[in-house]
Amino acid sequence: MPDNRHIETGCEIPTERYSDQPYVVKTDDGAWLCTITTGGGVEGASGQHVIAARSSDKGRTWSAPVAVEPADGPEASYAVPLKTPSGRIYLFYNHNSDGRRYVIADDPPYKDGKCFRVDSQGCFVFKYSDDHGRTWSARRYDVPVREMEIDRDNPYGGAVRYFWNVGKPFILNGAAYVSLHKVGGLGHGFFTRSEGVLLRSENILTETDPDKIAWETLPDGDAGLRTPPGGGPIAEEHSYVVLSDDAIYSVYRTIDGHPAYAYSRDGGRSWTEPAYKRYANGRLMKHPRAANFAWKCENGKYLYWFHNHGGNWYEDRNPVWLCGGVEADSDEGRVIRWSQPEIALYDDDSYVRMSYPDLVEDGGNYYLLETQKDVARVHRLDPALLEALWGQLEAGASSANEDCTVEWNLDDAADNHVMMPPLPPFNTRDHQRPDYGAKDMRSGFTVEVWLQLERLDGDQRLLDARAPTGQGWALRTTSRGAIEIILNDGRSESRWRCDPDLLGAGKRHHVAAIVDGGPKIISFVVDGVLCDGGAFRQFGWGRFNASLRHVNSADKNPIIAPGSASARDHAPAEADAQRVEIASAVRRLRIYDRCLRVSELIDNCRASLS
Repeated sequence: MPDNRHIETGCEIPTERYSDQPYVVKTDDGAWLCTITTGGGVEGASGQHVIAARSSDKGRTWSAPVAVEPADGPEASYAVPLKTPSGRIYLFYNHNSDGRRYVIADDPPYKDGKCFRVDSQGCFVFKYSDDHGRTWSARRYDVPVREMEIDRDNPYGGAVRYFWNVGKPFILNGAAYVSLHKVGGLGHGFFTRSEGVLLRSENILTETDPDKIAWETLPDGDAGLRTPPGGGPIAEEHSYVVLSDDAIYSVYRTIDGHPAYAYSRDGGRSWTEPAYKRYANGRLMKHPRAANFAWKCENGKYLYWFHNHGGNWYEDRNPVWLCGGVEADSDEGRVIRWSQPEIALYDDDSYVRMSYPDLVEDGGNYYLLETQKDVARVHRLDPALLEALWGQLEAGASSANEDCTVEWNLDDAADNHVMMPPLPPFNTRDHQRPDYGAKDMRSGFTVEVWLQLERLDGDQRLLDARAPTGQGWALRTTSRGAIEIILNDGRSESRWRCDPDLLGAGKRHHVAAIVDGGPKIISFVVDGVLCDGGAFRQFGWGRFNASLRHVNSADKNPIIAPGSASARDHAPAEADAQRVEIASAVRRLRIYDRCLRVSELIDNCRASLS
């Protein structure tokens, strides 16, 4: 069934085999101009170059691409566009102007100390367009970049620079700022040391002669934005937004398991001490070595793209999670408070990696662009998703019970059983297919309980809707005070547990398990907090078997806890419903025949507390 979070529902942008950084500016003639790094080979291969395409229908269709740089020229890569008030569009990118065919690298992993990938060195250059991206200047112009310690420490002593950029330019107080990521060496993981700088031009927004554009490299001093104290050597792919008090906020990737951030309150000349990014509730965010971007929306609020796990490598960029942000006062000035995340995009193949996104607002709608390095697409976001993210950070809460099919409360219950209609299937046979194969329903369900455990022993059955064969679903305790959901269709079984040590004996808790049949992910929300694994594990969310058909019991009889009467003595009269055994620890229960959003469960938790 359709799910607009599934990336194949998006509109494709035409490129060659390789596709990276699909970034958009809205032109003064009403079109979207998208610039992309592309090529006939893989990333970094010879022939990599920069193209531009226009769309007049908000990304549904695109004009034939225009080559800003030719495929048979030196490598041209990682372009970012800037539109000036006059309508002129500048495009900044790496260019292998000297035509080097290799650069010095560590040996190992590079044989004989030579790296033949040459797309992250050379000159940082720009071209410009005065006709909304239809044509580009024949000449390219170099951007001078001040040498720093990281350059002098590279194998060439700074005579050859390693660098690239993914951050979009921005404007502040009449000056333009362009991001650049300096690299200190090549080796294991490709870049072995990195930090971020800004290239500031005071006159590019008004000067029409490109030769007269002046540049300075920020911050002041001999080092760029690095990791927090004690962090690793990787600080790269900086993304920037400007707050209402003109502070600059930067967020960037590390290999420390967490994204880093810093603020500048003097136009980029100095920065606060970098720190690892946190949610509004103070909990650390988790993110691997992948692009993580922040955007400021037209309503003055913010969105943040990341991957919500604690990896330190380039893997697991699927699914994509979004957080909402709002400004707040602090002793130092305005800061951004971040909501807990929701899944925004996913692919069925867990190895597919979505990254290098852009956000476009047009006509009151929000669009995400992304690439898996071979296909770039445009996706229209559900505005309700974004409003709910921002709503997490606002006062007040209302209980969400739409699509609640079962509601049970100990205070009102006659016994500890509840009738439950069948849950929607995850996949069925597709009779429209010639091979009668599977039809992915992309459905889901949510189990929400308010409970009080008198002890934290493992294997306490809290809810059980399984047949004697195990088919169905159940909720039980495990070691270290965790709760696990079990899913079984009689052919396979999947299970996932919440983070450990979150529950206390004798304490009232709110726990929800979201079984999302789109990305096939199980996640837990405990006391209004989405589990992310904490320090215990890399992932707080887990995948269930994509072939799982459903979790409805084959047995129409109730499942009775040990020591109680026989199931056959209490068979339900309803032929299409099953009875769920409820443990005494459960005080209240809701079951929904859809996957609730994290934001809805946070609201439910707050409402129950109030």
